[in-house]
Amino acid sequence: MLKELSIKNFAIIDELTVEFQTGLTVLTGETGAGKSIIIDAVQLLAGGRGSQEFIRHGTKKAELEGLFTLPEQPHPAYEKCEELGIDIDEGTVILRRDLYESGKSICRVNGKMMPIGMLREVGATLIDIHGQHESQELMDDRHHIDLLDQFAGEAIQPEKEKYITLYDSYRQLKSELAALSLGEQQIAQKIDLYSFQIKEIDACEFKENEETDLLEERKRLNNFHKIFEGSSHAHEAILGESKGLDWIGQAMRDLEDVANVDEQFKEQSTLVSEAFYTLQEAAFTMKNILDEMEFDPERLNEVEQRLALIQNMKRKYGHTLREILDYREQIGKELATLENSDENIQRNEKRVKEFEIKLAEQAKKLTSIRKKFATQLAEKIMVQLQELYMERAKLIVQITNLGEGSFDGNGSDNVTFYISTNIGEPPKPLTKIASGGELSRIMIALKTIFSSSMGITSIIFDEVDTGVSGRVAQAIADKISLISMNSQVLCISHLPQVAAMADHHYYIRKQEEDNRTFTSLSELINNDRIDEISRMMSGQTVTEKTFQHAKELVELAENQKEVIKAELQ
Repeated sequence: MLKELSIKNFAIIDELTVEFQTGLTVLTGETGAGKSIIIDAVQLLAGGRGSQEFIRHGTKKAELEGLFTLPEQPHPAYEKCEELGIDIDEGTVILRRDLYESGKSICRVNGKMMPIGMLREVGATLIDIHGQHESQELMDDRHHIDLLDQFAGEAIQPEKEKYITLYDSYRQLKSELAALSLGEQQIAQKIDLYSFQIKEIDACEFKENEETDLLEERKRLNNFHKIFEGSSHAHEAILGESKGLDWIGQAMRDLEDVANVDEQFKEQSTLVSEAFYTLQEAAFTMKNILDEMEFDPERLNEVEQRLALIQNMKRKYGHTLREILDYREQIGKELATLENSDENIQRNEKRVKEFEIKLAEQAKKLTSIRKKFATQLAEKIMVQLQELYMERAKLIVQITNLGEGSFDGNGSDNVTFYISTNIGEPPKPLTKIASGGELSRIMIALKTIFSSSMGITSIIFDEVDTGVSGRVAQAIADKISLISMNSQVLCISHLPQVAAMADHHYYIRKQEEDNRTFTSLSELINNDRIDEISRMMSGQTVTEKTFQHAKELVELAENQKEVIKAELQ
């Protein structure tokens, strides 16, 4: 759930931090007070589109941060964060987004910076925002098949996993077949190209670390005189006329004699002895190297030519010798495949047909399960709609075939929700419903069914109750309360019936100070809450009668919530 929300320099909000609780939280306030601004902030935090216009005038950036707590696994947020390399500590996810005047936006999840697209992917597992005029996931028929499969649950999941395994192999095989099914001229051109490249690379007889060895050798050859003179002088200093090693040898012998009679010189004697034998060995090694050293200008030329060849081949085939050799191996395999393309095509075409038979069989099983649960889902939705006073509504979960031999990641089905809201009217796609009041009720009905299984930690309703009143308003309030039993719900509402059902009620007000406008938020309890509900019922003037009416509405709502809880148990 959304545990804490922090907003700074966002629109007319200067600085605001609020802690949310479980259950139903209702936000109310006068028009223009900034209720929707808070929802806008949450939407941006979850990866929505932002702009400089959201930044409060006179400031350089807007800062948004949300702390979410997750239930125990499994939850889609864990899987998504693991996929994106984000660590989750003690079931906590922190989303942060900074908007700058330049239009730049910096996003972080648990402190890890990431692109807006990844923030959106994580946000989708945490927040589900619904507004009156927005086309949300539930109103997008591309997702209807997912909703039906979610409703079918474990009845379809094992069969779907089998299908997906088959489908992934099928797609890979189709991709390989497409690569093989080139025109004869293209195949011949590729064979010629790969043959030439292989011959050119093989003629170079590269070794993996050859370039490194050649660079070191070139360095030695270019510095031959410096190396020879320096090592010769060093050898002369140790074993030459200066008798450096002889003097150290004498010191060694003298200290050995002293150490035999005075223990405190034993360590120094050992150090000098080690130095003598180390210098002696170094001098002999240098002598052997010097005896073999000979400047070879022809070898330097060979090294330069070899390095030039390597650079030329790197420009063609890779940034390193390893990449060149890997490319050689890759095109060798592709050449072998192309040279046997006819045979491989025939073999793969046979395998594709075999996979299509298996896919068709498995997809048929999915279709059978979906048809069974489609009827059940439609019946459940219509029950919800009847309780929302859409008694004449008729909903159909329609399943159609993609076409003979056609498959996608879900099988061979198209699933679309169709609805008719009036007698005599043919069912139309759910996405074509025009009435705002009807759309609100249909969305609430779907949410009531799916909220317990969608895995979303927070559901936000932004004035979805617009256009309804009376008994419909109370029915919507009951449904929103029911949804909040399974998921945290934040709801902006103008309906006193919804506000009365709230577990937590916040009032948003707009005020002016020093010629600036500020938005503030405070929790209402006891009589303050009843006063606000009275205002929602009658306008600015609150009378004793409206106060008592509001008080009675809250008491009735508390009783209704107990009834809803009992029904869930």
